[in-house]
Amino acid sequence: MPADLHYLSLDEVARRLKARQLSSVEATRSMLDRIAEVDPVLKSYATVTAERALADAAQLDAETVAGTSRGPLHGVPVAVKDLCNTAGVATAAGMAIHRANLPAKDATVVARLRQAGAVILGKLQMTEGAYGAHHPTIPAPLNPWNASYWTGSSSSGSGAATAAGLCFASLGSDTGGSIRFPSTMNGLSGLKPTWGRVSRAGVFPLGESLDHIGPMARSALDAALVLAVIAGADPDDPTAAPQPVPDYTAAISSGVKGRRIGLPNNCRGLDSDSGRALAGAVEAFKKAGAEIVDIALPDSFFQASYDWVPLCSVEAAVAHAETYPARAAEYGPVLAGLLDTGLKLSGMDLQKLLLRRAAVKGDLDRLLASVDLLLLPVMERAVWSLDALAAGGRDIEAVAGRLRYTAPLDMSGHPTLTLPGGMTRGGVPTGFQIAARAFDEASILAAGHAYQQATDWHLKRPPV
Repeated sequence: MPADLHYLSLDEVARRLKARQLSSVEATRSMLDRIAEVDPVLKSYATVTAERALADAAQLDAETVAGTSRGPLHGVPVAVKDLCNTAGVATAAGMAIHRANLPAKDATVVARLRQAGAVILGKLQMTEGAYGAHHPTIPAPLNPWNASYWTGSSSSGSGAATAAGLCFASLGSDTGGSIRFPSTMNGLSGLKPTWGRVSRAGVFPLGESLDHIGPMARSALDAALVLAVIAGADPDDPTAAPQPVPDYTAAISSGVKGRRIGLPNNCRGLDSDSGRALAGAVEAFKKAGAEIVDIALPDSFFQASYDWVPLCSVEAAVAHAETYPARAAEYGPVLAGLLDTGLKLSGMDLQKLLLRRAAVKGDLDRLLASVDLLLLPVMERAVWSLDALAAGGRDIEAVAGRLRYTAPLDMSGHPTLTLPGGMTRGGVPTGFQIAARAFDEASILAAGHAYQQATDWHLKRPPV
């Protein structure tokens, strides 16, 4: 086995497994050894299911020997965020109050990964209830590039583990930016699908009409391979859309030639690192044959970053109604503060939020009718040190600044792919995102793949 097996792409590992140059047991054992070596410091896993993973890998190897393949993920070790139910394995959603929760049934996304032959290594650590901070009793995962920098929330463990070679891909969730923040902070390709493209059945909610489940991987191609498995209608989730699931990998080489990519002329507050990542993407897409179109983001887009917190707070209060405020003492202060906000919001104020949310969705639909794709920053400040994050606290302007380019696309439900596009002076990756029309994940994956054929940012690895 190569010494750097843990840093291979999911696609490369899948090809080696198919060619029987590598067994699933070998790949799984290598990952488990790396987790045991690295994760006591990194703290990206909430639970490692080593015995089950090795047993599943052995079964999948037997199927390979018998000439059976479940698809491209057959035998590939992956991990899932700890808000996805796993039968018989603790699913805490980052909450001390749920440490003993043992679901009887897999979440649909977990079941689909297993059916496709993926080996589940374990559950990845996350912020409390998938909001903005880790529970005070649970250590936050460290950024493998530089431990003095933010790992991103709430899919912090997914970001750290995938970047550090502790799984070949992972599942994250995004309610306000929680696939995109850890993807850009860890140098990953993170896909937030269209709301409804992926079932949420068996996934602990933060804000049900805002929550998106999607893959976090090392390339757009790897993200496409995972999305193809988890996407699609689900009888257990009436909000999972009935639209057919395209063959994402077949379409991924279609490129961007002739595509119109909208570049906003009214981005606010971007620092030099965010600006450089966008400029590099523009040049790469131009060389690949895309037309860059000057556009303006609507006012509703910027308003959404202020509306997101109160809207999320109401939905979160509903999600936690059985335990909050009845067991408020067991909650951390940040999540408790969000729930208190939701419990106090009036019906009139909620309706105003819903009307403005409808406006941003309509405005983005109209904007995307004039171009094929949107090119956007992930955050105004490309990366956040832990000191800067602590200094900003929960100040409304600091929170809105982080949410400026992520929350509107959760409010509208449009798909977006985050890609690595540079490195900062602190040695931490930075990136950008591409958004598309609803259910057009194929176009952003093809654009991301085209970008990654021309650049090597996605091939860089942290010094772990």
